[in-house]
Amino acid sequence: MEITAEITGIEYKILLEKKLQQIDFKDFDINNSPTCCVVSDKKDSFALSKWVSPKRTRSYPYEKVYNTLPFSKKITIIPVVKDEGFGGDRDFIQWDTISLMSLLDVYVILAYYSKAEINTKKKNKITKQKFDSDFIAKKIKEIRSYYSSALHWNLNEINSNLSDIIEKAKRSYSHIEKNLGVTLHGVKGLDDFKEQLVSDVRTFMETSRKKAKQAQDREFHTTQPKESLQTLTKSKITITNYLGGKYFLTIDEMKIKGSEISLIESKHSDKSLLPSKSDIKDGLLKMILFSNLQKVAMNKKRLRSLPVLNLTSTVLKGNMSSNSSITESESFFVKNKFNSAQKSFVTKLFSEAKANNFTVVLQNG
Repeated sequence: MEITAEITGIEYKILLEKKLQQIDFKDFDINNSPTCCVVSDKKDSFALSKWVSPKRTRSYPYEKVYNTLPFSKKITIIPVVKDEGFGGDRDFIQWDTISLMSLLDVYVILAYYSKAEINTKKKNKITKQKFDSDFIAKKIKEIRSYYSSALHWNLNEINSNLSDIIEKAKRSYSHIEKNLGVTLHGVKGLDDFKEQLVSDVRTFMETSRKKAKQAQDREFHTTQPKESLQTLTKSKITITNYLGGKYFLTIDEMKIKGSEISLIESKHSDKSLLPSKSDIKDGLLKMILFSNLQKVAMNKKRLRSLPVLNLTSTVLKGNMSSNSSITESESFFVKNKFNSAQKSFVTKLFSEAKANNFTVVLQNG
């Protein structure tokens, strides 16, 4: 079953924000900075996050973006391509990633890797890739004096500058290949990728969406180790936003009761009382989307959507939710021997759910 929906804007109150390290812009080096931080000078400050790969399923990039969302000006740094060598993967930036960041009012700096080391454990594979930090610092300065929206910046980067950045990436990887004596995936893929952009940005968008759609199809038939599902009702959802971006996502579970449909994102832990904070915040980015859906429909039948973040663990006893009473919650905490830090985290998580009209469920799974 495929679900469709629209998003016209984002309203969301974040309560689980992480305290970010402050870095003076004159000391800034993207390769030495935390994955999310605040970069500032005497006049301005920016909340910054960085991706280690353009692929969204690697290293919890959504968690990093989530941690920057409470700030007024947000920047995320994404490599346009990451080539791990012929013995590894090569991933390219996708249009819908940029579109999603635009939707969240996040400025995207499209970056490239300029240095790497040989992976000693696998032939023709590189590791410890480093960004061109001077290039990124220059882009941050441009954003500092840029007064239009993140959407306008991101579209301009795609249309005007992405081709040049791909050329920089191509030269850098050729240099890395020659200096390290490794075999990478070759320039043809990068040339083809560049030609898509030069000839027609719309072709790039549609090709990216096609790849995202294929990834959605693969994900739809896969149960991840970190999912513990109560039913086999994994579903596809295609979300259209006002930018024309289409997000081909999967819902771990969905349940229909009358005219209501529960859209359930699941996170699981085998050994701990709760999934990791990274997993939970990754799920919260889905809740930001799901709690702002409009015109939700299945088979063209309009339904009222109920977003649910389902947190399961094999060691939990019983269940509770953000709708449980104080007495029920306290009993659950005592039964499962939650410490003060765990109780505080869950209490804040429940408050965030109530503030944004979704439900969090904790249960054995």
